[in-house]
Amino acid sequence: MTCGVDHKEGDAFYMRHALEEAKEAYRDNEVPVGAVVVCKGRIIARAHNLTERLKDVTAHAEMQAITAAANFLGGKYLNDCTLYVTVEPCVMCAGAIAWAQMGRLVFGAPDVKRGYRQYASQALHPRTEVVEGVLAEECAELMRRFFQGKR
Repeated sequence: MTCGVDHKEGDAFYMRHALEEAKEAYRDNEVPVGAVVVCKGRIIARAHNLTERLKDVTAHAEMQAITAAANFLGGKYLNDCTLYVTVEPCVMCAGAIAWAQMGRLVFGAPDVKRGYRQYASQALHPRTEVVEGVLAEECAELMRRFFQGKR
């Protein structure tokens, strides 16, 4: 099944949904990262970090969302979908995004310490369009609040 590519004007709208997922993670004492996958203007998957709940270091929001979207579509390739995530993906998630051949990646806040661009800037599939900085301040503020509460 293929999905239409989303237009830029909807990026903030869908990022707000990813932020709602991140807030859910925050409430669950998980690192507050949220993600949604959009296909044909419809959210087909939503997820947030579950690493603490599942005791699984791979249970990042992006990984959960990719799995849910692939299950929804009945196939492993998401080349006509957009992944919205509140924070720049790590190298592990970038690899999964590449293997899924995600059409677009839209993220909010950069992650200068753990983001994929720091360690593997070429990790994504060459055809994946990347949009960064959508609602970046809101996404970053949620992360700041979470980690301030941990100190």
